[in-house]
Amino acid sequence: MSIFNNPALVLNADFRPLSYYPLSLCSWQDAIKSVFLERVSIIERYDQEVHSPNITFKLPSVIALKDYVTPKRKPAFTRFNVFLRDNFTCQYCVNRFSANELTFDHLVPKCLDGKTTWENVVSACTTCNLKKGRRLIHNTDMKLNKKPFQPSSILLQNNGRNFPPNFLHDTWRDYLYWDTELEN
Repeated sequence: MSIFNNPALVLNADFRPLSYYPLSLCSWQDAIKSVFLERVSIIERYDQEVHSPNITFKLPSVIALKDYVTPKRKPAFTRFNVFLRDNFTCQYCVNRFSANELTFDHLVPKCLDGKTTWENVVSACTTCNLKKGRRLIHNTDMKLNKKPFQPSSILLQNNGRNFPPNFLHDTWRDYLYWDTELEN
């Protein structure tokens, strides 16, 4: 394995990942820099090494911040966070999609003065979004899966656990808690 494919898992000072989705990772270069600046502690190492004229250094695979970072109580309103709140599921047909297959749908359409807020926006597949169009839901034959709401950061973190990445290094597994079975 090339050293360029060895990111470090970043844990908060309480040994929990900073985020699950996307998984909190940093490049091996940033990990080493943080170690030398004494911002992090090395918890686990890869077998691969880097060399300077004076030192040989095993690459960090898991690092923990020395200072605790308090998670934001209110997550930012972003397209990705709406999809994560809704578990990447269309709120009309209840099918799961990838992020690039989902769109925003305004329950009260913008043309009817609907606002782009947590409480008025849901994840929708393109087909359902086009079917609903610029109408209110009660003027269609469609049903809403669940009422939209402003999620907490904890809810988004927990939802992120439903989507483990394709690759997890063995040294990371003790620090991640997924709801699905992991495979190499």
